[in-house]
Amino acid sequence: MLKKFFWTCSGADQDILSACPKSEQEKYAGIGATVFFTAFLAALSGGYALFTIFDSIFMAVAFAVIWGLVIFNLDRFIVSTMRKEKGLKHELIQASPRIVLAILIAIVISKPLEIKIFEKEIDRVLLSQRNQSTLENKNEIQANYQADIDRLQSEITASQADLDAKKAEVDGLYDIYIGEAEGTSGTQKLGKGPVYAEKREKHDMALQDLQAKRAEHSLLQNQNTEEIANLRESMHQEVAETQPIIDGFDGFLARLTALDELPKWPQWFIILLFIALETAPILTKLLSNKGPYDVRLAFSDAQVVDVLEAKRAQLAKLQHSESVIDETVYESIKSDDEVIQYRKQRARIFLNAKTDAFFDEQGAAS
Repeated sequence: MLKKFFWTCSGADQDILSACPKSEQEKYAGIGATVFFTAFLAALSGGYALFTIFDSIFMAVAFAVIWGLVIFNLDRFIVSTMRKEKGLKHELIQASPRIVLAILIAIVISKPLEIKIFEKEIDRVLLSQRNQSTLENKNEIQANYQADIDRLQSEITASQADLDAKKAEVDGLYDIYIGEAEGTSGTQKLGKGPVYAEKREKHDMALQDLQAKRAEHSLLQNQNTEEIANLRESMHQEVAETQPIIDGFDGFLARLTALDELPKWPQWFIILLFIALETAPILTKLLSNKGPYDVRLAFSDAQVVDVLEAKRAQLAKLQHSESVIDETVYESIKSDDEVIQYRKQRARIFLNAKTDAFFDEQGAAS
């Protein structure tokens, strides 16, 4: 039962193969088993690939079955269409496109399984990429807000510098009018004279300006500090909102890209393994000698072709005979008086009917 199932997988004619020696039957059972297990691995590979994309077991299983059947049908077609009828050179030319297709199928099948086999190493690469993306995302968002933060901070700094300059001016005016009162500077006269009053008034006016600037600076500082805090809060919120996107950077394409950053030689071992599995049935048929099954199959095909050719020739002769008979019959009756008289009678009836119809139409019109 299992042997016949593998015969079916190989695409062989079971009626012909049943009459072949046991060695031939085992060869095609092995070819069919290779086709079946390659399709099985393709189903696992495709199912895992879809599961990493949609994270749905139902969709993964459904796709795995469909993908496995597609690969099974392709492999079965490739193997079953190879015939050992001519020389090795012709067979190589015949097999070359099939081998190329088998290699492409093997590469497609192997990639998802490579991702699964090197899953831990890929996770490490993805972690490094996510950390780098997190840092870049934070820097990019911070750059968007930093200009406004720097502008507000520079306004505070400029206001503080203006305030400090005014305070230094008030302090200087204070020293001047105190020196005038003490007689240590200015007029060098002790006491609070007119000059002292003038300098004191100038100081008091500057002090009022200083107090006004302190109030303005305090208001500006409070407003800008609050706005800076709001900007920083918005920046942190945007970072938090975009972080799940980076954390979700774990799809099939991301893993495939991460796989390219790993050493190549372990990946090539797996690819070559699948290429060997995929091309094994083709190479087995290509390198094996022409066996009883090939002879019987060619003979069976030749019989079918001969029968069809015979039927085609018979049909051509029948059509030719019918054509000759028709020509003979028409030739023999074209001078038959009875046929001529009958045609005259029918023509006379037709013409009379046309004439009657014409006169009836003229009478109705008048």
